[in-house]
Amino acid sequence: MGYIEDLRKLIGTRPVILPGAVVIILNKHNQVLLQQRRFPNGKWGLPGGLMELAESTEETARREVKEETNLQLGKLHLLNVYSGKDHYIKAENGDEFYVVATAYFTNEFHGHMKAEKSESISLKFFPLDDLPSSMVRSHEEMVQEYKDKYYIS
Repeated sequence: MGYIEDLRKLIGTRPVILPGAVVIILNKHNQVLLQQRRFPNGKWGLPGGLMELAESTEETARREVKEETNLQLGKLHLLNVYSGKDHYIKAENGDEFYVVATAYFTNEFHGHMKAEKSESISLKFFPLDDLPSSMVRSHEEMVQEYKDKYYIS
């Protein structure tokens, strides 16, 4: 059992602050890898997840991407850290939390891409200018910030 599950046993559904990390992974065609997540509601999002005890945000990003996509990442570049009242979530089970999400980007990855079926429905690369309409709002904002800062069409 992980840190978050242990914490929830102690505090129930009360609001907590949860740090995590996501990665914008770009292929040679400058398409972004998205994960169709089982929760929430089949929305598309960036690979990533919550930090475990003693991890750095970069270690979290690498571990979560490996778990969810089977890909190993090369050099990561920091995009931004997202936090505050706009990053409040109330999960379907009633758990409340504020996310502090560190977003990275990279075009360095290797391995055979494979979706981890307990968390993912599918994995797919999308053109940066043609993202799915059903996307995690905060992840859409992260991709937009990446496009605004680094993308040349």
